[in-house]
Amino acid sequence: MKPLFRTHGLGLLLAAALLGAAPAWAAVSLRGAAELTHELQSAPPCCVIDARSEDSQRQHPLADALRYRPGLQIIPTAAIVVVADRDQDAMNIGAILLKQHPGKTIFAVKGGVAAWETVLKTLSAAASSSAAQSARPGISFVIPHNTCETGTPLQILQGKPKP
Repeated sequence: MKPLFRTHGLGLLLAAALLGAAPAWAAVSLRGAAELTHELQSAPPCCVIDARSEDSQRQHPLADALRYRPGLQIIPTAAIVVVADRDQDAMNIGAILLKQHPGKTIFAVKGGVAAWETVLKTLSAAASSSAAQSARPGISFVIPHNTCETGTPLQILQGKPKP
């Protein structure tokens, strides 16, 4: 049996070419609230694109979302989330953004604005919970008399742990 590649160099070159082509395989993913929450827990999105109709946007604006318009210019540093009135519209806008930014992670929200708000509430609750768990009870700190002077501090504040 003959080896598939005669030299290791050719095999490495082929492997590098395949890895370099990996971003071209990226696609827009339609995700529901639970799936999207799981995906975004470790890395929040860089931008949320509001691709809903003008009436929907006016009636129920999304805080911190960019309104989609043809020719929208963004520089994504993380995942992009697309919210639309219909799932297929979110997928179509995601496909347009994917052409502009090949290899970027793009999530289309399955269920529209209601699903996205569920994701936001869940992520916010998880962040609050982890912040509360990481806070140490009885934190104390010292307010110095003056940053340039030495001596006794003006005041020492100490917290007591809550039961």
